[in-house]
Amino acid sequence: MDDNRIKSVVVVGGGTAGWMSAAVLARALGDSVRIRLVESEEIGTVGVGEATIPQIRHINAFLGLDENAFLAATQGTIKLGIEFVDWRAPGESYIHAFGDIGRQLGAVPFHHYWLAGRLKGDDYSLWDYSLNAQAAFAGRFDRAVRRPGGPPEPLTYAFQFDATLYARHLRAHAERLGVVRTEGKILRTTLREPDGFVASVTLESGEVVEGDFFVDCSGFRGLLIEQALKTGYEDWSDLLPCDRAVAVPTANVGPPRPYTQAIAREAGWQWRIPLQHRTGNGHVFCSRFVSEDEAVAQLMASLEGEPLAEPRTLKFLTGRRKRFWNRNVLALGLAGGFMEPLESTSIHLVQSGLSRLLNLFPDKGFAQRDIDEYNRQTALEYERIRDFLVLHYWANQRSEPFWQACREMAIPAELVRKTQLFRTHGRLFREPDDLFLEASWLQVLIGQGVQPESCHPMTGQLSDDQLMGFLADLRKITADGAAALPAHGDFLRQQCAAR
Repeated sequence: MDDNRIKSVVVVGGGTAGWMSAAVLARALGDSVRIRLVESEEIGTVGVGEATIPQIRHINAFLGLDENAFLAATQGTIKLGIEFVDWRAPGESYIHAFGDIGRQLGAVPFHHYWLAGRLKGDDYSLWDYSLNAQAAFAGRFDRAVRRPGGPPEPLTYAFQFDATLYARHLRAHAERLGVVRTEGKILRTTLREPDGFVASVTLESGEVVEGDFFVDCSGFRGLLIEQALKTGYEDWSDLLPCDRAVAVPTANVGPPRPYTQAIAREAGWQWRIPLQHRTGNGHVFCSRFVSEDEAVAQLMASLEGEPLAEPRTLKFLTGRRKRFWNRNVLALGLAGGFMEPLESTSIHLVQSGLSRLLNLFPDKGFAQRDIDEYNRQTALEYERIRDFLVLHYWANQRSEPFWQACREMAIPAELVRKTQLFRTHGRLFREPDDLFLEASWLQVLIGQGVQPESCHPMTGQLSDDQLMGFLADLRKITADGAAALPAHGDFLRQQCAAR
């Protein structure tokens, strides 16, 4: 019987997407498949400071990366959430903190009891019940809260790190797993007759690199998925209109915050990502409402520390490929699509794409039903994330023309349904393909001013005294837990100080 198994995979492009793909495939497939990565140092990568979400810990664990060593190698810090400054309106802020909010009581989610308290005049913030939020603003962190007489309670956290250093760390690990790197710029892609599959790529040196399966991590260019296979792109700029980003690193002015900041500006928003050795800054903006020169000036005027380099501008078009997997090419990272880094989903989409690939890994027959299922699942994930990002823009009370246009835009039907359900009785349900849990939607809805008219009727089973006592107990538990944590800076120095 003929052996129809995939024997060779070629990853086109390096950076985080390329080296994560190579490392994961090498770890999962072992010696049965040859993994080769082709990249050109001349082309380079985007390589700005990167913030992540907690799922990154799963892929690091799968690869066997030591967390402290990884943080030290990437100048990494801890991320407990994202603070949104001035998004609802100037002078107002909130945090999308990781982890749970309060504690469920019986069959009713906690936030309904918080809403019931608000309706009775209790004015404590939703974030008084979030351990991550309290720890973030106090500048504290440890991997777990250790309470007297009880087991350690793990915190939910992610990382902030230098993306270039992370790619380098992944590369070293991938090469230890047997991945072969080839330096060179790709000049030509050869398609196989008669089915149009990619047969090989030809390098500037003249070398021909053949493969059974290709992973396109070539960035916005989409060297294989678009330039060779003409897959097409679905434009989402009507929902997410920002199309430029200018980035600049600065010196730190104090201990790094254990959270990312997203600060609303006239026609977009500014990020701050604190690392051990510097702070990453950027301004994501819509060029229809503010010029590039004005956007750069706004960013430079609002930096907290001294600039360490000249600002550089990136252009992008929000959206996704019409197919992420086409024939024998799978696109990951920027080659597959782009959504601005508002909720730090870029690396996660590479990670989830790889997980989905392993579940549907092909043989040389490349069953179309498997490819279609991959594309269906991935498209749904992209759309759910898109809708979550759109919520931040649509639910605002700012007066600038850009923000008025966002408030007036027609939003997806699924987002309309979700927000209307929440406005009535505060009900939230996670869809099967939704990356973000109910606690995430809750914080952004409340933070952006989407207030429910009522709460779950079953909260009425508690008397007013029982309700207020329950809420007071949870506030104390949360505050005591955060106060018991060491300073974030001390944690970094003791556990994972960069070399």
